[in-house]
Amino acid sequence: MTEFLDTVNGYIWSDALIYLCLAAGVYFSVRSRFVQVRQVREMIRLMRHGEKSPSGVSSFQALAMSLSGRIGTGNIAGVATAIAFGGPGALFWMWAVAFLGASTSFVECTLGQIYKTRDPLTGEYRGGPAYYFSKAMAHTRAAPLFKVYGFVFAAVTVLACGLLLPSVQSNSMASAMHQAWGISEWAVAVGTVIVLAFVIIGGVKRIAAFASVVVPFMAVVYIGLALVIVVVNAAELPGVVRMIFASAFGADSVFGAIIGSAVMWGVKRGVYSNEAGQGTGPHSAAAAEVSHPAKQGLVQAFAVYVDTLFVCTATGFLILSTGAYRVFEGESATGAVLADGGALPADAAVGPAFAQVGFDTLWSGAGATFVAVSLAFFCLTTIIAYYYMAETNLRFLLGKYSPIPVPVIRGSIGSNSTLVLQALILVSVVVGSVSTATEAWTLGDIGVGLMAWLNIVGIIVLQQPAYKALRDFERQQKAGVDPVFDPLALSIPGATFWETYRPAADKDHIRTTV
Repeated sequence: MTEFLDTVNGYIWSDALIYLCLAAGVYFSVRSRFVQVRQVREMIRLMRHGEKSPSGVSSFQALAMSLSGRIGTGNIAGVATAIAFGGPGALFWMWAVAFLGASTSFVECTLGQIYKTRDPLTGEYRGGPAYYFSKAMAHTRAAPLFKVYGFVFAAVTVLACGLLLPSVQSNSMASAMHQAWGISEWAVAVGTVIVLAFVIIGGVKRIAAFASVVVPFMAVVYIGLALVIVVVNAAELPGVVRMIFASAFGADSVFGAIIGSAVMWGVKRGVYSNEAGQGTGPHSAAAAEVSHPAKQGLVQAFAVYVDTLFVCTATGFLILSTGAYRVFEGESATGAVLADGGALPADAAVGPAFAQVGFDTLWSGAGATFVAVSLAFFCLTTIIAYYYMAETNLRFLLGKYSPIPVPVIRGSIGSNSTLVLQALILVSVVVGSVSTATEAWTLGDIGVGLMAWLNIVGIIVLQQPAYKALRDFERQQKAGVDPVFDPLALSIPGATFWETYRPAADKDHIRTTV
């Protein structure tokens, strides 16, 4: 089975997907006139001031939900893996895919807002790639094809976010806790299941509230302490920077032979971490209450920066400046050692241990505990975000059948299906906690790759409404008014929610400031 999964993963994460992610980022950047650079100030302003309602969460809460899905084991174990098998240059390619991916994130998340809908069971906003694939082309002859495409994406996302991806997070969390405190993986699994059950049963509101408190706090603490380590090792920084860039472009005699691996692992772990183009961001973006879709597109673009340029960079510099790294030839730790920073013990496994040893260089004995606690919060919030995405796509698959009552069994088709999904994701957490890291990461990579293929190809076809929304937003912004979206005036068909949405006249949508 392991060999079969490795083969499938190899096909999915071929060079074609690597260069598709980069090429799409370049294309969207040029088409949007580098919106990820021009609108940085507005991104920050929108995070601080937004709207919310009984049906939708605030821009900041939607950002926190998005970051809870982005900031997880990929920011710690993922960075370590990228460096171990791609060399220090992999960090540069993570930066590259983040910068370019911010424009991709803007496009997909703006589309998520444009084509969002209201959940018939809860009244909450729902949206994502499955929704915009089926709604954006509903007025054309290609409608049946895109409807099927939307169903395929939804099914893949339920599989990926409900079963494959949670296991990676729980595996890293259990591994770090076992290494730090000797706690059994089974004990970690049981504790995680209890906490998750309490949060996810509460729905999107509780998920958003939980994420908006936990994610920013832990991200700031982690980045802050990692920077302390980097500052203490400031004398090593010039050499670290030279090593990163030399390795990234094959100019280093040691890492020149693995330049292809630097690109592959940098992009692969970059997409896994910041999720730009994967299609996860639009789900939380659609849940936000905003007057114009471009607003949330900008906020979600900034989320990519927070994830990779801040958190992943902090981890990368922590590992490299303290010498807590080891670079292997090939795709596994059984390959020849090309470089060794000298700080890792001989038996250190590729993953959280790199960061744990890095912290230990300043706070001896505390590194394992701090990384374990960080991963506990990061991974927990990421699993919660995965559940929300899986539930949203399950709602899409059920469609009009979701509210239908089920005879004998209390509840509707939608509510009972949700209970089944909740049970499955909790089982996935348990299985991931007691599995090997290799098995968990392979399953996770398959899930990410399948979603990325479907979403990027889809938004390349459907991108135009996002640019119309951006131009409209900037026109109103230049006129000095708070932008309000009208899809009919912009000739954007299929945005049925916005065609009838009038917040000023709807008592269920009371604007408040974050």
